[in-house]
Amino acid sequence: MNHLRAKLATLLLGVAGACPAGAQSYTWTSSTEGHEWTQVRTSLQKTAPTAPLLTVKGGEKIVAFKAWGTCFNELGWDALQLLPKPEQEALLSKLFAPAGELRFSRGRFAMNANDYARAWYSCDEVDGDFDLKHFNIDHDQSTLIPYLKAAQRHNSALTFWISPWSPPAWMKINHSYAVRSDAKYNQLAPASDVALYENGAEKDKGVFPERLAANDYLIQDPRYLRAYANYFCQFISAYKEQGIPITTAMFQNEAWSYTIYPGCAWTAPGIVRFNTEYLAPALRAQHPAVDLYLGTINTNRYETIDQVLADPRMAQTIKGVGLQWEGGQLLARLRAKYPQYRYMQSESECGWGAFDWKAAEHTFGLMTHYLGNGCDEYTFWNAVLADGGVSPWGWKQNALIRVDSKTRTATYTPEYYAARHFSHFIGAGTTIVAFREGTADQLPVLVAATAPGRYVVVAGNFGATSKTVAVRLGERYLSATLPAHSFNTFQAK
Repeated sequence: MNHLRAKLATLLLGVAGACPAGAQSYTWTSSTEGHEWTQVRTSLQKTAPTAPLLTVKGGEKIVAFKAWGTCFNELGWDALQLLPKPEQEALLSKLFAPAGELRFSRGRFAMNANDYARAWYSCDEVDGDFDLKHFNIDHDQSTLIPYLKAAQRHNSALTFWISPWSPPAWMKINHSYAVRSDAKYNQLAPASDVALYENGAEKDKGVFPERLAANDYLIQDPRYLRAYANYFCQFISAYKEQGIPITTAMFQNEAWSYTIYPGCAWTAPGIVRFNTEYLAPALRAQHPAVDLYLGTINTNRYETIDQVLADPRMAQTIKGVGLQWEGGQLLARLRAKYPQYRYMQSESECGWGAFDWKAAEHTFGLMTHYLGNGCDEYTFWNAVLADGGVSPWGWKQNALIRVDSKTRTATYTPEYYAARHFSHFIGAGTTIVAFREGTADQLPVLVAATAPGRYVVVAGNFGATSKTVAVRLGERYLSATLPAHSFNTFQAK
């Protein structure tokens, strides 16, 4: 492997050229499949061999970036436990240490079970316990809390945000953790599915979901709404006692996914009602330092989200908006109409368990899209999974790190390197200044500034052949021939 890296370094040095005296020097880090993280020096030039893909004059600003993070799930903890202890610690250091490889400073975890929990559970399954006398986080003591504390050992400044996938089953109109029935993966009676669409049959194949839920699955009686808002507060308090700071909450994960695993469907009026009349007041009274965001939004139905945000009470209710999956398609439009909010990418897309370079290119494109359109946080999904990444509900998903349960060894996947090309260089306070999606020519590019005149340029070439590209930075040009199917980062020295 070392001789392959040396060969690629020689190739990159040849196309980068010499560094003229007085020219600003850059470190060029490049990754292709099997030849990851090769570094050479290059420099800015007075001219470029091709028209620049982007021009940065100086002073541009899209957003000041805040944090990279990942989700903490039970199956991730189980995968981590397969490794010998020294390898566990080395892996966690690479993910979370301030001087590590990915430098995550933010974490997300679920309130109650999510689809990468071992099975369904909540913190209070006592029917009618409106005073939450039986609330506890005992279940989390064996999985999530040890996982979170293991990460904190490598970065004591980690902060966390939460969202539920499903309320306690007794708070829901179908009395189940799932939204819809599935004979293989849950015990929900098929007759209960009538609540989802009632008699509605209208579909729109141009958006997701094709059909909107007719009902809020959280019971809209004030007793239930009040109890559920207090449930959030007790959860935050319980984790605070564990030394795990929750600084942000969102009312629901993917309210527009009508799932066979833990989920909860909501309508726009129900979202406004719960957030403005119950959750926000409860947080202000009990946890005033915790920010409430609208999220996580996974629908590209603009009118639905606009209906929520247009309610005049929302401006006094939320600090920001969290978007993922199809929700990312609304980012530019929402940010243009509602510039007063912070925007964050709340969950990177998980794929289908391929763990391949193509999936990594997709993630690289997502990072370019979300940061370029103004998100100041980016959250990856599972950092670690074992084998095929299969959930208890049958979904195969990708992860940044894959553990082989037989050999008890870890592989750092292509997606890990896609993430590293961004998170290793773009930290808190870095200003995102310019980007291009590169959808047509497969050349996504993002430019960030760490200080005036000092830039980080992240560029991908997803094509089958090498391509010479240029970016104008002030009065000079950064030019390079990017290898086929490569990730590249250029950092000012």
